[in-house]
Amino acid sequence: MQQKPSAINIIWLALVVVATVTAAYTDQMEAVTRASFESAKGAVTLAIGLIGPMALWLGIMKVAEAGGLMRIIARTVRPLMVRLFPEVPHDHPAMSAMIMNMAANALGLGNAATPMGIKAMQELEKLAPEKGTATNAMCLFLAINTSSVTLLPLGVITVRAAAGAASPAAIFIPSLLATCCSTLVAVAAAKMLAARESTAAAAPYEKTEEEPAAAEGAELSPPGRLGRLFVWLALIAFLGGAVYRIAADQTPLTLSTHSLNSISNWLIPVLLSGLLLFGYLRGVKIYEALTDGAKEGFTTAVRIIPFMVAIFVAIGMFRASGAMEILITLLSPITEAVGMPAEALTMALLRPLSGSGAFGLMSEIVQQEPDSFLAALVSVMQGSTETTFYVLAVYFGAVGIRRSRHALAAALCADGAGIIASVAVCNLWF
Repeated sequence: MQQKPSAINIIWLALVVVATVTAAYTDQMEAVTRASFESAKGAVTLAIGLIGPMALWLGIMKVAEAGGLMRIIARTVRPLMVRLFPEVPHDHPAMSAMIMNMAANALGLGNAATPMGIKAMQELEKLAPEKGTATNAMCLFLAINTSSVTLLPLGVITVRAAAGAASPAAIFIPSLLATCCSTLVAVAAAKMLAARESTAAAAPYEKTEEEPAAAEGAELSPPGRLGRLFVWLALIAFLGGAVYRIAADQTPLTLSTHSLNSISNWLIPVLLSGLLLFGYLRGVKIYEALTDGAKEGFTTAVRIIPFMVAIFVAIGMFRASGAMEILITLLSPITEAVGMPAEALTMALLRPLSGSGAFGLMSEIVQQEPDSFLAALVSVMQGSTETTFYVLAVYFGAVGIRRSRHALAAALCADGAGIIASVAVCNLWF
């Protein structure tokens, strides 16, 4: 039976064709041509820039996996994850990798969440009965990622604090409510769309020889008394340093720009050191394990380049042609009637397409009127939605998925729910 083309094929083609047709009327052909080349170059530059973070965090994941942390975390939240992903065995490495990714997203650790998400996709791909085709678990996992379950939108709060907002963290509860709505819709949409499609059973899962060895602690050599003493001294020194910085900081313990930057700056080093210390105490050869895992970052970054080029070129052409402005003009009367200003509509349409563009627009609006309703609304949108097409290109590109099935539809449903929830919550809250 011939498979239907994925929705991404139609959307990608529509973006390119609509951009070309629009440019014929707006006299922006030169800009569209330039945008196509610049976007392709930018995609490759971004992919190359991902090599370092991917190598680092995939290596850290390898240390955590070898030390058994992944299994411990997976065992803790197994009941919920088994219900969400019934086709993934509870002891499969994909389960713990997905949990680590979701935890990193919840804490706002974007740099760490992407490599962890790629690791999860790579493990899920091993269960795929048909290579190159997204499974139900892959579609659901991607939809959850695009719904952006962020408990601590520190980046947005920091921007508001830097702009002089009276209450920078006022968007915390609205963002949490909006992101919860988008996540619930993401799960519901992915489940309903999956039920409409007939799929082959997941590939049987058989543990490799390496997995039982790690699980049973083979080739692990926990440190002796001096090693454990070193860890305890390091922890005491760290706590002492934290207390010292709090005491030495003359800034009051409020949500100031300095304190927010400190929180966000501390999260990554603490997580990195904590995972390495855990592996060391478990007896993992941390340097060897990290470098082995880091090798995957290079091949993964190269593998996603074609997918990122295709997505970035289509988006760049669409924006340069003026089609985005025309779409906003047509929709703004409707959106303003339901409490969404035209500027916020720009943010809503830009957010799934360009993460940096949306963040820049949000920052500009907040800088101009930090305490306005519009600034609060775009801040909540930024904190409760995700760059859908980028996530799809990176995660599916990392494992060579060409038929995304219902993943994009579920992700866009989550985006729509996040935007609608943001408007509704902000109109009630502010």
